[in-house]
Amino acid sequence: MSAFTLGKTDGDARAGTLHTAHGDVPTPAFMPVATQGSVKALDPDDLKKIGANIVLANTYHLYLRPGVDIIRSLGGLHGFMQWDGPTLTDSGGFQGFSLAHLRKITDDAIIFKSHIDGSTHHFSPEATTRHQEGIGADIIMPLDICVPAGSDRATADAAVDKTNRWVKLCKDTHTRQDQHLFGIVQGGLFPDLRKKSADFLTSLGFPGYAVGGLSVGESKKDMHEAVGFTTPLLPVDSPRYLMGVGSPEDLVECVARGIDMFDCVLPTRIARNGALFVRSGRVNIDTARFRSIDAPVEEGCDCYTCQTFSAAYVHHLFRAKELLAFRLASIHNLRFILRLMEEMREAILQGTFEAYRKGFHEQFTPPDETTRRAQKVKWLEALANSKAKAEQR
Repeated sequence: MSAFTLGKTDGDARAGTLHTAHGDVPTPAFMPVATQGSVKALDPDDLKKIGANIVLANTYHLYLRPGVDIIRSLGGLHGFMQWDGPTLTDSGGFQGFSLAHLRKITDDAIIFKSHIDGSTHHFSPEATTRHQEGIGADIIMPLDICVPAGSDRATADAAVDKTNRWVKLCKDTHTRQDQHLFGIVQGGLFPDLRKKSADFLTSLGFPGYAVGGLSVGESKKDMHEAVGFTTPLLPVDSPRYLMGVGSPEDLVECVARGIDMFDCVLPTRIARNGALFVRSGRVNIDTARFRSIDAPVEEGCDCYTCQTFSAAYVHHLFRAKELLAFRLASIHNLRFILRLMEEMREAILQGTFEAYRKGFHEQFTPPDETTRRAQKVKWLEALANSKAKAEQR
């Protein structure tokens, strides 16, 4: 099965269709993150109603709990989580980056110390491929090495070499014809290393290609430049997936640079903290100015939250620490992102993408760059600390 049909381009922006065993996905596409088989606070019906076409889950977390054999015995990922649309699983390579305090990288594997019970687990390229075959996602990813922002050339080059070797092992191990195994381009912020990685992967031939190792602490300018010099290295007739990117301004800029697929926890993570996307940027719904507003969070928004409840009510839920707040905020933020993808696709099909891009930036003000990067570091540190505390229990 071919993985992708390219429909139309407008500049470097692309509108196409991703083909999977569980259905087609119009692109550009954003994948809500269901790390442990669930998009936090939402159920599959919520996802369908907001327009989600594909979701992402994580092999490392599902392998630890509930386990690959249980998922396989209960109908694979689709039957287990009762989602009948397309799915993608990450390999656990990002956990090799984010859980640095709980892992050791050898020539042949990432050796994890479980954040749940302290047990030791070997994630080799072959093992993570077999795990993903058992989980049964439509698109699976090879095990890779992601290096921190600011890594020197030697470190990035070594990661490319190991990733290339591991990706080849994943490809040789993969047997399921109803799954697409993508390649992952690494190389940090070094154009020649990105080319080295892409040249090797395209020589092997994959149905799709991911751009990895970005949104790990580098500036937006650096990330956008890295995407810009990587996408031309990839086949025109294959889908291009930028891993871990989900800020509205980054989605627009990276679609402009030829990316077709995205995923990120950002929309739901900030939603649970009361930060909601609107056309002008982000608003904090728990601040006093929303206390008595008898109007939706954003006029004209077609999400269930805005169509049903006042901003004052959502504000109240956050102030009262009611769990419904998480669901309503997550629905709003994900619908904002998915609607953004729909609008970009339509603009590409109409040949008006550049005007759409300009209009978006005239309206939308992202968080201050310094603040954003500090928040990213804080989030990664909090993630590491929470895993460390879990290990000690």
